[in-house]
Amino acid sequence: MSLIRLGDRDVQNAQEMAAVWGEIRTEFEQHNATLEESYAILGEHDFLIIFEADDHEAGFKSALTLRRHGLRGQTMELVDTDDFSDLVDEI
Repeated sequence: MSLIRLGDRDVQNAQEMAAVWGEIRTEFEQHNATLEESYAILGEHDFLIIFEADDHEAGFKSALTLRRHGLRGQTMELVDTDDFSDLVDEI
């Protein structure tokens, strides 16, 4: 998932942002990743993007795709809480 700030990106209207999401979705697919969900956020960040990548390389390329489109963000790996509890049990 990525928390995104538009920063200095000049967005004219909602239709322009919709076009950007379409481009990002297509590029993610080229990197073996899928854009699962995106949300607008009111607060410190502007958007939350949830994507699934086949591996770390695909995730890294996807994060770079966001950057290339002028979206500054912090990308982090999410782990389902059930899977996380299984990991803790193994320790």
